[in-house]
Amino acid sequence: MGKRILVAVVCIPLIFVVFFWLPPIFLPIMISLLSMIALHEVLWSTGFVKNPKISGLSIVLSGVIPFWVYIGEGMRSALVGIFLYFVLIFVVAISSHYTVTLEKMGGSFFFAMLIPYFLSSFVRLDSMDLGEYLILIPLVAAFTSDAFALFAGMAFGKHKLAPELSPKKTMEGAVGGLLGSILCCLIYGAVMQFGFGLGVSYLRFALYGALGSLVSQLGDLSFSYIKRQYGLKDFGNIFPGHGGVLDRFDSVIFCAPLIEILIHWLPAIWEV
Repeated sequence: MGKRILVAVVCIPLIFVVFFWLPPIFLPIMISLLSMIALHEVLWSTGFVKNPKISGLSIVLSGVIPFWVYIGEGMRSALVGIFLYFVLIFVVAISSHYTVTLEKMGGSFFFAMLIPYFLSSFVRLDSMDLGEYLILIPLVAAFTSDAFALFAGMAFGKHKLAPELSPKKTMEGAVGGLLGSILCCLIYGAVMQFGFGLGVSYLRFALYGALGSLVSQLGDLSFSYIKRQYGLKDFGNIFPGHGGVLDRFDSVIFCAPLIEILIHWLPAIWEV
């Protein structure tokens, strides 16, 4: 537990520095680095792809996607990049004498697109009106859901949620995570209203917290599903007490795009 708290003490201020004090280009740089590390973890820790050329091409693709988002979904550069990726990956496959299968090519491309594009929700949120206030909402929903689920599970957990995927997760913990996320999103809304003078819909903030917690827990279980298939406890060890990038950000990967969608359809803050 001490290691988990220490990581939070170090990483949370770092996130604030990147989000609010460094030039905007540092945000896609951070997302790019996290995406490349996460992709390396899921391909190599599982042993799913052992061909360094396939994994290398996929890691490079995942690294450039946040910059395509940053420049405004630059479709021409995206077309060139994806075209080159598929040309090169098939060149590698053809020369591999059938050791590179379609399954491995498809899986590599799937994760190379999913992880960075979903995490790039932070880049898209930052570019919106009031982006400096919106960008933290996915983290509030996901991280507080994780924290409250952990503490509620330790205090009250009796009924297993998904014992085959994550033996320590309980239904009581899941409910605690849901309620904790709703509460913290409501508190965030109050800070926006009384601290920054913005218009706020508390009902929509509660919805952000509820749905954000649900998909965060789904994201956690989804990547646990992958780990159990390959007999892994963690994807990596870059964050002591947490594991790898995917172990720490699995919930955020699912939560960030959902919050982005909700903000477009049901905005919870506005200028008054």
